[in-house]
Amino acid sequence: MEKISLTELAAKETITARDATSGRGAHTVFGNHTTTLRQTVIALAAGQLLHEHNSPGDATLQILSGRVRLAAGDDAGDAGAGELVIIPNARHSLEALEDSVILLTVAKLGDVPSSPAG
Repeated sequence: MEKISLTELAAKETITARDATSGRGAHTVFGNHTTTLRQTVIALAAGQLLHEHNSPGDATLQILSGRVRLAAGDDAGDAGAGELVIIPNARHSLEALEDSVILLTVAKLGDVPSSPAG
């Protein structure tokens, strides 16, 4: 069994975000471009924005620390540490209202790998 400390990873990526000119740091903890499920820890310095974009599938945000604002069209809402937000199936953006770390979970739509016949 593989274990990952989200607390340690969040602290590391927060330092990366504070030092980066982009104001962000990220580390994929599970999955990759070939898997259906992907989980990524993303740290954003206060005031940083992930501009409007589409989601490649069903997605959630778990806020590990800080406070963020998710906006999709005219609908926007804030969330803080310990909250889970279901990302709408629409173009959306994310703003860090303070230094924040999130766990983004995406289940990509489209071709799902088939199980081996047994």
